[in-house]
This record gives sequence, structure tokens and C-alpha cells, in this order.
Amino acid sequence: MEYVPNILFAIALIVGVAYFTRNVKKLSRNIKLGKDVDVSDNKSQRWQNMARIALGQTKMVVRPVAGIMHIFVYVGFIIINIEVLEIILDGLFGTHRLFSSLGSVYNFLIGSFEILAFLVIVAVVVFWIRRNVIRLQRFIKPEMKGWPKKDGNMILYIEFVLMTLFLTMNAADSQLQQLGAEHYVQAGSFPISQFLTPLLSRMSESGLMMVERTAWWLHILGILVFLNYLYYSKHLHILLAFPNTYFGKVKPKGQLDNLQSVTNEVKLMMDPNADPFAAPTTTDVAAVPEKFGASDVMDLNWVQLLNAYTCTECGRCTSECPANQTGKKLSPRKIMMDTRDRLEEVGKNMDANKGEFVPDGKQLLDDYISREELWACTTCNACVQACPVSIDPLSIIVEMRRYLVMEQSAAPMELNNMMSNIENNGAPWPYNQMDRLNWVNE
Repeated sequence: MEYVPNILFAIALIVGVAYFTRNVKKLSRNIKLGKDVDVSDNKSQRWQNMARIALGQTKMVVRPVAGIMHIFVYVGFIIINIEVLEIILDGLFGTHRLFSSLGSVYNFLIGSFEILAFLVIVAVVVFWIRRNVIRLQRFIKPEMKGWPKKDGNMILYIEFVLMTLFLTMNAADSQLQQLGAEHYVQAGSFPISQFLTPLLSRMSESGLMMVERTAWWLHILGILVFLNYLYYSKHLHILLAFPNTYFGKVKPKGQLDNLQSVTNEVKLMMDPNADPFAAPTTTDVAAVPEKFGASDVMDLNWVQLLNAYTCTECGRCTSECPANQTGKKLSPRKIMMDTRDRLEEVGKNMDANKGEFVPDGKQLLDDYISREELWACTTCNACVQACPVSIDPLSIIVEMRRYLVMEQSAAPMELNNMMSNIENNGAPWPYNQMDRLNWVNE
């Protein structure tokens, strides 16, 4: 009977890790539905971006209050996982505070964990107030209604409960150490949980053990549940921020990608020695894509799909977007959320059809993202600059507009007029080249 808790813990750990592995495989499969793209360039710059943006949180602190609070949560949640490692080993081997042999180092670590846990609680409370009491504009946009709002709050509740359980476990443990209870060795420093001990001071030894064991089990089970909840949550960026910042755009933000087939055509037109009637070479034919632009998630590249899953839904992109600020329908955050939602729908379709996608009569364009949203974009890159994890909503917008123009000839009338003028007059304005300077005489 003494090994029953260890067996139950091992089963819980195996089940939790198995579900997490399944979710990772599903996530990987969905991202790989995107087209291949070469991201092997500028490796040193990519590593620097990952270290500076994902690890260093440099773009988070542009907004100091949210940035500093986020660092508390980020650092606290990462470092406290060292304690989780000890809990896992204790659960498997039936030990208690396995790392206590580290002595003063262990005391320092536990004390640091407690301070960080307290800072996480403070930050979570601040974030909850900003979302639900102050109601910052970027958190009450139309796309944040329903599940996105519930998900944001759910994450805060989970983090609050996990940190509270950690401190409660330590408070009961310290009391049991003072009572000299069996197996509860003198170890650890408890600068925060010591303030909870008066609440437990009148409890019996068996009662304290019950509190300590209950908090211990709920804490580790909560972490396993949270780990598997990540796939369905905006907090997936905990795992994806690092690869996303590495594979993020390293070219100048104003530099748009050109289609190779169009580039070849332009070069042909500008080459005085080229024969416009010559049969296209094998290279020319290979450069022509099956479809220009993107109308659905499978037309995007895998980095853009990784972007969609990495979106934190923080709304910084939307709050910086000049189109959104002037009342236009466009929200860069919604573009990323819609892309992720459509990708999830495609993934579920494949799950239901033995790994094959069966056309469902829907697509990203029109069913999720409207043309009005796409044409409201000014391509200013404010959203790209604002994103704290190097997401590029503009690249998706450009690809979808490219599809509308090149596949459907469905550009707005003003844009069609401009392109016709460029073709006929060499300028966006409806004046021929001979009349361009007439305004000088006026």
C-alpha cells in the first residue's frame, strides 16, 4: 500500500505527458500544412532576435506596466519549474524534498521561488484588474468577446491558484518541520509562506499533513492540466515564442516579398535582347505557382501558420493600427486569430477523415476574413513593429490581397483605376505624359 501514491502519480504523469505529446504532434502537423519557405538565411541575426525578443522580453517593456508585470510572470513561471522537477522526482521515488541535500543553496532556491510566486500573484491580479475592471480598449474589441475573453481570464485564475497552492504547500511543510514530523526534514527558506503559517498554527500534525499533501497533489496535477490546456489557449506562445522569434522576418519591414514568376516577367520585359515569343524554359514554368496569393490557410507558408498559433492576443498590434484607430474594420489581431481558427477547423476536418482534408466549402477569405478588412490595411507595418513576439499579420494580408488581384481581378475600383493609369500613362494619375507639367502654368 505504501507504493500506491507513487503508482498513481506515475499514471497521472504518463497520461499528462501522453496527451501533451499528442497535442504537440497535432500542432506540428497543422503548421506543416503551410507551404515551404526558406528561413536558412541570417542565422546569427535570428539567434540574436530570439535571445533579445523571446528571452530578453525587450519588446514587452516598451509598455512598462504590462512589460514588467509580464516579466514577473514569465520568470516566475519558468524558474519555479525547478521546484516542479523536485516534485516529480519525489512523486516517483516516494522521497520528500529530494534536493534538500544542497543545503544553503536549496534554502536560497526555495526562498527565491516563493518571492517569484508572490510576484506572479501580484502581476496576475493587476492583469485581471486591467482586463475586467479598467477594461482597457484593446481587451474589449469585438474579436475578444466570448471564448477569447474567457480564455484570458482562465489563464489568470489557473496561475493564481497554482502559485497559491505552492505557497500553501510550503506553509504546511514548514509547520511540519517545526513539529519534527516524520519525513519532513529541516530544509528550505520560506519568506512568503511564513505569513500563512498563523492560519495553520492550531492544526494537528495529521491535519497539516492533509493540507500539505492536498496542496502538493493539486499543484502538480494542475501543472499537468495547464500543460495540456496550452494547446487550446492563447498561452501557447509560452512554447512557440522562441521558434517564432527565430523564424521571424529579418528583412527590412518595408520590403515586401515578390513572386518569382512576376519578377521573371519584369526582367524579360526589360531585357532588350530577350525574345518575348520564345517558349518558356523549365525554370520559368517551375517558378509559376499553382495559385497566386492565398485564399485559405494551406496557401500560406508554415511560418505564417506558426505566427497564428503564437499570437498572444495582447492586442498591441490592433491598438497601433492606424486603420483600426480611425474606425476601420481591420484588426491585425483578428487576422491572426481567424487564421488560427481556420487552421484548427482544417485540422479537425483531417482528424475526422483519417488525415485527409475533405473540402468543406469554406475558406479563410470571406468565411473568416472579409475583403473590407484586407483593403483597409495601409501596409504601414505598425502591427509588425508592435508585436512582442515577431508576428507578421501584414504578410497574410498581402498574400490574400494578392489572390484577390491576381486570381479574381477583384481589387477596389480606386486601385483598378490607379493600375490602369500606371499602365497607360506611366503614373497613378489620369493624365498622359505630355500633360503632366501643365499644372506648373496654373
